[in-house]
Parts: sequence; structure tokens; C-alpha cells
Amino acid sequence: MKTRQLGIHGPHVSAIGVGALSFSNFYGTAEDKGSHKVLDAALDLGINHIDTSNVYGNGRSERVIGSFLSKQGKLKDQLFTIASKVGICRNAETAQRYFDNTEGHIRDQLNKSLERLGVEAIDLYYIHRRDEKIPIEDVAGTMGKLITEGKIKSFGFSEIAPSSLKLAQSEGHVAAVQSEYSLSTRNPEMGLTQLTKTSGTALVAFSPVGRSLLTDNPHTEERILDMDFLKENPRFIEPNLSRNVGITNNFRKLADEFNISASGLAIAWLLHQGDNIIPIPGTRTVKHLEELAEGARRNLSKEELVLIEETLPIGWAHGNRYSLSQSKAVEQYC
Repeated sequence: MKTRQLGIHGPHVSAIGVGALSFSNFYGTAEDKGSHKVLDAALDLGINHIDTSNVYGNGRSERVIGSFLSKQGKLKDQLFTIASKVGICRNAETAQRYFDNTEGHIRDQLNKSLERLGVEAIDLYYIHRRDEKIPIEDVAGTMGKLITEGKIKSFGFSEIAPSSLKLAQSEGHVAAVQSEYSLSTRNPEMGLTQLTKTSGTALVAFSPVGRSLLTDNPHTEERILDMDFLKENPRFIEPNLSRNVGITNNFRKLADEFNISASGLAIAWLLHQGDNIIPIPGTRTVKHLEELAEGARRNLSKEELVLIEETLPIGWAHGNRYSLSQSKAVEQYC
């Protein structure tokens, strides 16, 4: 497996990681045993980066990873570079989301994440969503304290604008910015891919296969009935869903001509967009993980890259990537 550096001061990790949102029930029922099989397969494939969050399954994703690591004996701290996140909260009475970047909240949730994961320090700790009430420079300062104390090794931010990244960098090196980036979501190219590259910051791309649209088995309207997030996501609401599946059928045909899975081709395309880009696809099956890993090994010619762009030109997707409620605290930029 090829490697990429997780920030200029960070470790070299596998070119793709495992997005552990799938270890909760976010995209359908997930079983701990199946998640452990995915982690076993990841190690066999040379994948050594896991990305999770305190809110994935209300801590379940972190517990699943922790229970897997607890079975690895003395090797448990050497197998994976682990990233987790903090900052998204939910009101217990109203179930409404809100965002908290205060030092007290970050410290409290970090301790809980460390306990669930069963580790002494988290390799990369993200602010999951910005709390606009607190200057991002102050938040970066808090994260710097946690590095000094040995509780985290580096920090990053998720879903921030390039302008915010510049402000945060005034307080210390931001190892990674996490953003949705794929053939179906290209807005990071409006400043974020450029700035992360010049600043030595990794761009960690979540949903790199378009939440299934860029795979051989895109979600159907029937399957989405069991997925609360996709049920209100504009790209998966009719008539957008049928339009998007119809357009990506041509991409699936192209992948077949290239003798690779659609998801593998989507990963390969993304890795060719910059040496600092690290996709973190999620999956609940070993077979799909193997397809994704194939993409990390695939080199694409200039001619193949042109064909991919012609098949899925920038701006092809119908519907916003988030609904209004889903886009709260996501920084918009142009």
C-alpha cells in the first residue's frame, strides 16, 4: 500500500484509511463482529489509518475500535494511526444538534474517547464542526495545549473554509483538514486543495465514493428508507436520486472498461488530485474494502483521467450535498 504523510510533522499512513462511521448504524445495521473483520482485512491490505468520532453511534464506533485493539496484545498501539473528532452535540430533550468548542467540553470528550478507544493518546484530533462563538485561533490554542500534555499528537478541523484554516495556522500547524471530496463533490477545489497543499496540511476526504453513487451498487430509494441521513439528503430524494444514478451509470460502464470496480476508480481518481489527499471511505464488508484498496494501487494515465472527467464533469450532480439542517456549522466558501 502506498503511503502519504498526515501533515508535515505527522506519520506516513496508508494512502486510504477506514472511515469508521460505518461501524455505527448510520448507513444500515452494523455488527461489531463484521466491523472487526473489516479492521482485520484492513491490516492485511496495508491500511493503517482509522477515522472515527465521539458522535458516531454515540460512542459506539470508538468502542468497536477499542474492543478490536484490546485483542491485539502488545501490538495494539502499533497497528493503526487513529483520528477522532469532537464538537458536535445533541440536546437530550429536543434531539437538536448544537456545537461546542469550549476547552472544557473538548477535554471532557477527549477523556471519554481515550477511554473508549483504550489508548493513551489520539494521533489526530479534529474539531468536527466549528462553534462560531469561539475564535478558531483560540480553539487551535486549546488543541496545542493537549499536544503539549501528550493527550493528542496533532490536530485538525472538519468542514472549514480556507480562510479559517489560515487563521488556525497562526496558532500552530494544522495537520489535516477533513472535507467531503469526490467526483460528485468538488467544492474543495475552490481554494482548499490549493491551500492545504502549500501549507503541508493533509486533505482527508470523506465520502470519497459519493455515499454509494460512485460504486457498482448505489443506494436505492427502498434501501434509503432505513437511513435517516440519506432520507433527507437532497441528492437521494427523487427525482434527484434517479437522475444521479442514471448519470453515474456511465461511470460504472467506464470502470468496467478499465477492469476495475466503480468505487476503486473513484478512489484512484481522487488520489491523483494531489499527493496530500487521503480518502477515508467507509464500509461494512471486506469485499468492498478490497475494491477500495484496489483503487489505491491503480495508476491512471492522462488519457484515462480525461475520460473520467468527460464522463462525470464537474457540477454533474443533482441536488445539494446537504439539506439545510445537515449543513449547519459547515463553512461555505467560493
